[in-house]
Amino acid sequence: MSAVEHGGNLGEARRLFPQASGPWIDLSTGINPWPYPIPAIPAESWAALPSPDEARELEAVAAQCYGVPFDACVVATPGTQAAIQWLPHLFAAGTVSVLSPTYAEHARSWALGGHHVREARRFEELAGSEIAVLVNPNNPDGNFFGREELLALAAEKYARGGALIVDEAFADVMPQVSLAPMAGTQGLVMLRSFGKFFGLAGIRLGFVLAEPSLTGKLRQAMGAWAVSGEAIAIGRAALADILWQNGTRTSLRTARQNLDEDLTKAGAVIGGTDLYRLLQTAHAPALFRQLGQAGIWVRRFSANPRWLRFGLPPHADAEARLRAVLARYHKNGTRAM
Repeated sequence: MSAVEHGGNLGEARRLFPQASGPWIDLSTGINPWPYPIPAIPAESWAALPSPDEARELEAVAAQCYGVPFDACVVATPGTQAAIQWLPHLFAAGTVSVLSPTYAEHARSWALGGHHVREARRFEELAGSEIAVLVNPNNPDGNFFGREELLALAAEKYARGGALIVDEAFADVMPQVSLAPMAGTQGLVMLRSFGKFFGLAGIRLGFVLAEPSLTGKLRQAMGAWAVSGEAIAIGRAALADILWQNGTRTSLRTARQNLDEDLTKAGAVIGGTDLYRLLQTAHAPALFRQLGQAGIWVRRFSANPRWLRFGLPPHADAEARLRAVLARYHKNGTRAM
């Protein structure tokens, strides 16, 4: 099975553009560039194994933050990527429909787990399989679906002995689309990423929201001490800090609006969320090269060469460098490529 494309690979950027002016600006991910301020971490969080009670306390804080009705419907994981790889082993082998294009690790993980995977291009094509997987809001286009249609699909999957897997990795910036308050519904499984919105992807923390029978199976599959002590300490503080979360949503929205203004000089912004924007242009490969030569790394898509995804510039210098490239592109078109 071929390797999955990911953002954030600056090693590839340096190999492709060895003469690029630096330092590199990584806009290839959908991670908040202004992370949650890490609190003081007790020494025992580093020195001792985390206790089950500490993990349960983290899950209780997450339940309150996400609006989950029962703590038992939440299980903490060492990142949602780990959950994506574990979940296929908790269901009997069957047919899995993945709404695409989206995060490619979903299809890969279910296939490696022994399931027959088919890619659906429309929501209606998710019907008929035992398992359906979608990202809401979606990566990279930001499309999202209503609660009623998702709950109906979950009921259809449950009747077939399966489930609807909803990856809500970017729902923190669109909490109104989240199904978290429905956690515990039969046939409904949700994934929540901590690192993207809080800008702390490196601590590897995520959550699965589902009925207690499934969260219990996942907890057993992961084994003891799946989440580190420092991740528990940081996660508890950040998830309880509602003031920071609300302020961050506002600042991300403003930054996204500013980025949209800049990107429209180079093409059409066709979607995204407040953490990333999807640009479509007939000359995306040429723009990608010019950005790379200027030390700016963005996400390209082999399946759609007209697309480029941009994260938010982290500071004024990054904004200025990006604007300079986009202005040259707008002025000179492909002649500058």
